[in-house]
Amino acid sequence: MSQTTSFLQKEVAVGIGSGTTVVFAAAHLGQKAKEANVIVKCVPTSFQAQELIRNNGLVLSTLDETPMLDVTVDGADECDKKLNCIKGGGGCLTQEKIVAYFSKKMVVAADYSKCSDKLGTKWTNGLPIEVMPICWGPVKTRIVEQFGGEAALRLAVKKMVCFHFRFDYHSMEMLKKGPVVTDNGNFLLDWKFPMENDFDWDSMSIRLKMIPGSHPLFTIHCNSLRKLGFFVLSSGVIETGLFCNLVRKAYFGNTDGTVSVREF
Repeated sequence: MSQTTSFLQKEVAVGIGSGTTVVFAAAHLGQKAKEANVIVKCVPTSFQAQELIRNNGLVLSTLDETPMLDVTVDGADECDKKLNCIKGGGGCLTQEKIVAYFSKKMVVAADYSKCSDKLGTKWTNGLPIEVMPICWGPVKTRIVEQFGGEAALRLAVKKMVCFHFRFDYHSMEMLKKGPVVTDNGNFLLDWKFPMENDFDWDSMSIRLKMIPGSHPLFTIHCNSLRKLGFFVLSSGVIETGLFCNLVRKAYFGNTDGTVSVREF
């Protein structure tokens, strides 16, 4: 993890992402900042990242307070040889992309299983796409019609809950019914794109976000804003889990303790 903290100076602003590998990166960052007596202002991408910042003695900040970050350290669900990444398995893709965009550079810290030559090879759960709840159905249909593959609404997963009752421990499987809701109050689609297609991922991210809401109320709302002089793109897609032209360097931890580095 020492490679991910080589940017430390007298005062530095860092975006902190989510994921198992970032836990170690944040801990190492906190330790190095303390040893070097460096002020590290950190902007989180999720509640988990916020707790990482606090637990490691780093300074919690926001993009309002720190509008331009020196670097963002984040994980990835998959990273190809051009450093295009799929993110959003944890559902925080919009915040993660915003923080990454307002950084001078983005660094990925992940394990070897996330490193691939082609997106979709290692990460097979589909590309996460954040959509407005009002139009997730039409958007899902449009994605499949235009680009092929399969798309599904992400639903809550089963969890095993343990409890104590009558002097004994019991466990039961509980399921929160309904779709997963992001921190922004939106739904998530997971698109399993056709692997036989050689997509231009940068272009694909833009095309996905051009898909309109396909709902009368959504269209009326957008038209009303346009009449008031606002420029509005009536897209039902909020953001995609495609991170293109953002990552400058990726570090992959191997099973033997070594680190592989990719730059593009």
